[in-house]
Amino acid sequence: MGVIVLGLMLLSLTIWLGLLCFRGQFWRTDQQLEVTETQLKSLPVVCAVVPARNEADLISTSLRSLLLQDYPGSFNVFLVDDRSTDRTANFAEGVAHAVGKPQQLHIITGETLPPGWSGKLWAVEQGINSASLFAPDYYLLTDADIEHDPGNLRRLVAKAVQEDLDMVSVMVRLRCESFWEKLLIPAFVFFFQKLYPFRWVNNPNNPTAAAAGGSILIAREALERIGGIQVIRQALIDDCALACAVKSSERVGDWESGRDSNSSFSSSPSSPSSPSSSPTGRIWLGLSTLTYSLRPYDSLATIWDMVARSAYTQLNYSPLLLLGTLVGMPLIYLVPPVCVILGAVWSNWAIALTGILGWLLMAFAYYPTIRFYKCSPWLAFSLPAIAFLYTLMTLDSALRHWQGRGGAWKGRVYHSPDNF
Repeated sequence: MGVIVLGLMLLSLTIWLGLLCFRGQFWRTDQQLEVTETQLKSLPVVCAVVPARNEADLISTSLRSLLLQDYPGSFNVFLVDDRSTDRTANFAEGVAHAVGKPQQLHIITGETLPPGWSGKLWAVEQGINSASLFAPDYYLLTDADIEHDPGNLRRLVAKAVQEDLDMVSVMVRLRCESFWEKLLIPAFVFFFQKLYPFRWVNNPNNPTAAAAGGSILIAREALERIGGIQVIRQALIDDCALACAVKSSERVGDWESGRDSNSSFSSSPSSPSSPSSSPTGRIWLGLSTLTYSLRPYDSLATIWDMVARSAYTQLNYSPLLLLGTLVGMPLIYLVPPVCVILGAVWSNWAIALTGILGWLLMAFAYYPTIRFYKCSPWLAFSLPAIAFLYTLMTLDSALRHWQGRGGAWKGRVYHSPDNF
């Protein structure tokens, strides 16, 4: 029995060494939008699209932060009221007048959801159709629960223009105040980065693609090139689906002159990230220290529902991938602490010491995320228990899907599998 346990521990240890050395340094938090300040040499036209469904509690703070951006170029906000019943649009209109910028806000009453669309993406599609009349160079796709730092848009645009990127997105700082938020929210970011290492996402020669839906700046030319939002109209994990579509698309017709000649600006031909370096779409994903999510997750139930809503979608609705997850997560995260306990009980120090080493490697990987969220360093050692909870959430996500309750959000349930 001891030999089997030691073998499992050595396998877990090998996996952790592989993750730390060969998984794109996913555990680091150095891919941040606010690391360097850049100056804008051109002022592209930007239109923000904000889908909102029953967001009266948060829309005032979120919309105020958008309207008060310090971006010096042309900027308009299109709020799509997705058939709200809590007067979301009225609150939004009041905010625009309160900050003295009613002319920048355009409120669109959402139409009935057609078959084959998710509610959010149908709202985004309507917002983009209205904003297209302003011929924007970029669309800022954001959520109604995001509080933007005043310089967020300026930094996004500067990043996109200077590095000639088709899409720039940031994972905003999620709320981390309650006990359950401190315990589980940093891990949500950690697991996301493990699935999609940001360095791989930001490497144009690596096929890995991902984005964070709370704050996405996408070039109009890139969106048109992939066929518009309708190409991902059924996607429940829409941000990553959009990133995949953009990064896998071919950039044609702009090799010598930068951006589309119809655009009001162009990237510098001397830029180290010139378009000739890659024929495919160029995207960037990082963390934000200044732009926040306002959405509260005060209880285990709210976080559980948030994860279970799309975890099985992340596995492409595959029973085999689910089985792999149910086996792999315990092997990677639970075996080290269990071996520490068994090794101590059996007085088998080989098992105990390898278990301690594996647990330390795990805590080492998790600590940068814990520090980023300013949580207690001791939480780095709680990752095995956290991973166990996330495994149960993933299993529950599959059960909900099989019971016809998967993808529930804002009073809607989406039964169709995600094509992405």
